[in-house]
Amino acid sequence: MSESYAGRAAALDAADELAALRKQFVLDDVVYLDGNSLGALSVSVPGRVDDVVRRQWGELRIRSWEESGWWAAPERIGDRVAPLVGAAPGQIVVGDSTSVNVFKALVGAVRLAGAGRDEIVVDATTFPSDGYIAASAARLTGCALRPVEPSAVPDAVGPRTAAVLLNHVDYRTGRLHDLPALTAAVHAAGALAVWDLCHSAGALPVDLDAHGVDLAVGCTYKYLNGGPGSPAYLYVRTGLQERFDSPLPGWNAHTDPFGMSAEFIPAQGALRGRVGTPDILSMLALEAALEVWDGVSVDAVRAKSLALGDFFLECVEAYVPGGRVESVTPSAHAERGSQVSLRCADAGDVMKRLIARGVVGDFRTPDILRFGLTPLYVGFADVERAARVLGETLG
Repeated sequence: MSESYAGRAAALDAADELAALRKQFVLDDVVYLDGNSLGALSVSVPGRVDDVVRRQWGELRIRSWEESGWWAAPERIGDRVAPLVGAAPGQIVVGDSTSVNVFKALVGAVRLAGAGRDEIVVDATTFPSDGYIAASAARLTGCALRPVEPSAVPDAVGPRTAAVLLNHVDYRTGRLHDLPALTAAVHAAGALAVWDLCHSAGALPVDLDAHGVDLAVGCTYKYLNGGPGSPAYLYVRTGLQERFDSPLPGWNAHTDPFGMSAEFIPAQGALRGRVGTPDILSMLALEAALEVWDGVSVDAVRAKSLALGDFFLECVEAYVPGGRVESVTPSAHAERGSQVSLRCADAGDVMKRLIARGVVGDFRTPDILRFGLTPLYVGFADVERAARVLGETLG
């Protein structure tokens, strides 16, 4: 049986139009299925970081803010991220963490919503940090916080709702939520839609502009492979930028940063999302990592992601003893992100045993095995081997 699945995997890899991209990453013989937590290192990053440290910082020093383009990096790199999330240039600024950008986006959305709207609706299944930030934003703005399941949002929003914070993909199960329909429902209630794209950007089409999303945030160290702690990004739709009032109006967001005025006058456009001095080392490592996307179609990435997921689930069914695991990831393509999550009674121990055998995924309490499918460097032979080792481990 394993020979037939291995043969199919080899044939699928041979026909894969994205297979050549694997060479652009630093990989070994480990099956790495944890790119939904930390993406692999791009081969272009070490040399770029060395140049930034030795030449730009070591030789040019302060001159690099202008001569090496450091000052404009947040918006320049934002424009590199933009096509990966379906945004036109001038709407994304890179910097700060996802949590900080969630705070900016959510408080900014409440301020945009105006008087009479005193409720924030938050995804009840959200990543904990988003929930913590939403609770703090609600306290600071005098809003009530209302956690609801994403599917219940259309019935939950109303004339009091100021903003709705949703995750595009559930980090535990890999469920893909319906961004177009949920955004439309939020707008029908007169509220603003804020989306967290951490588990979708770089793995599937997002189309922020096409669906009228108001604000969005996302990290860059998962499917965008920016490196541990690489800066996140903030998207502010063009039509809202003149009214966007950031709760963190740092000097970098001033229209004249070096004027050192006591009065804050916000910059134009997405620059209002800047706060303090950009984190240049990690930001320029991210810029180098994003070069792998030149000429790559997000639609092709999505097609491979779905094919990888289908094949992995088929192999799991074939290799794993019955009743040992249960997929909690939707089988329907329209409802699936780029990971497969399996419920397993002893998941924590099982994942340790898988890692010891060269298959790296991760564990989420209490009983979830997560396997991230990063189409830029994961192949069909990888997922066949992962399923086979999982079956042997559980057998």
